Amino acid sequence: MPAGCRPYAGAMSLPDLIARFDTGDPAFIADPYPVLNALREATPIFWNEDAGHWTLTRFSDVQEALRDRRLGRSYTHLYSHAALGRPEPDPRWAAFHQHEQWSLLCLEPPDHTRIRRLVAKVFTPRAVTQLRPAVQGFADELLDGCRERGEFELLRDYAQPYSVAVICSMLGVPRADTQLLLDWSHAIVKMYELSTTDDVRAAANTAAGEYIDYTKALIAEKRRNPDGLLVSELVRVEDEGDSLTDDEVVSTTMVLLEAGHEATVNTLGNGMRAILRHPGEWQRVVSGSVPPRVAVEEMLRWDPPLHLFERWVLEEGVQIAGQPVAVGEEVAMLFGAAQRDPRRFPEPDRFDIGRGDAAHIGFGGGIHFCVGAPLARQEIEVSVAGLAARFPSLDITAEPAYEPNFVIRGLTGLHLRG
Repeated sequence: MPAGCRPYAGAMSLPDLIARFDTGDPAFIADPYPVLNALREATPIFWNEDAGHWTLTRFSDVQEALRDRRLGRSYTHLYSHAALGRPEPDPRWAAFHQHEQWSLLCLEPPDHTRIRRLVAKVFTPRAVTQLRPAVQGFADELLDGCRERGEFELLRDYAQPYSVAVICSMLGVPRADTQLLLDWSHAIVKMYELSTTDDVRAAANTAAGEYIDYTKALIAEKRRNPDGLLVSELVRVEDEGDSLTDDEVVSTTMVLLEAGHEATVNTLGNGMRAILRHPGEWQRVVSGSVPPRVAVEEMLRWDPPLHLFERWVLEEGVQIAGQPVAVGEEVAMLFGAAQRDPRRFPEPDRFDIGRGDAAHIGFGGGIHFCVGAPLARQEIEVSVAGLAARFPSLDITAEPAYEPNFVIRGLTGLHLRG
């Protein structure tokens, strides 16, 4: 095993290592990296029998798969479910499937190209820059409240209300409705785990249906009273005679809420835990020797908020890491393993807040590179700067635990004292 990786205790065969890749095991969720490291060093690709997909472990293969146009986030633009021997979508979860039908994360060209082009006319770098005063204002308001408390829980008291307030401000959603959006997002994203119960699916489906109804009413209101904010602009945007349907606006706003909120909150929680668990790293930020915008990149790499992302094989003759993969097979990319690949990152298990390597895959890659990456980086940078200014001697006051999820990785809470 290359230098800089923590090995898994004892020499183990590949089947034994794959068995240790147990996303239902609380010990694995608490610290998956020894197993992920050992799997990555044992093999670049393995078949996950439980999930029914090929799994990639190394950075170069994951990066290539993200960019390979022979792989796609969906296959229904080319094949029927029956043609690939796959079941039809479960009609019980129709609202969930409807809410993501036109999501940029789930589409392939030509639909992806058309919708992303229209969204890009509205969600521009200039628009993100113009949001900064609002982003700063929300951060200041909430962090000042945390300072008054002295002790606070980062996710509940700051990261969650902050992230949703930013998204609501961007979309043009009343701030009074932030809790609604927060609850819907939390319920829906549980559908993306490797295994879910019918109760979880039902809750996600209900949340998706409520979000669809809410957003369609919001769209109607923005048509009557445009305000220049994102929903209003998505409703009116045109390019070459093309425009977005109401269903496309619903899916677009939902993916911005889900991906934007969950990624920002979990990056802040996971990242601040990492910083404070490594003596001296917080003082590098507080002293100014590591700017907050640089700190963001290591927070995204070392304990990422997204651990797995899938693609479908769309063409014959595909080989990945030397393994032939057939049309209709699914390929899962282990971001947590790839982001600690010593072939790409020197001393990858070392948390170095000043590493500043922005060429990680925290925001995906290829045509599905996260459209909200500039905003997410801005939100995290403003947060780290605000925390450093107010809490130079920040401490963790209770041992944090992770939510019992693998795909979307985040803490249940992070109790801090300034």
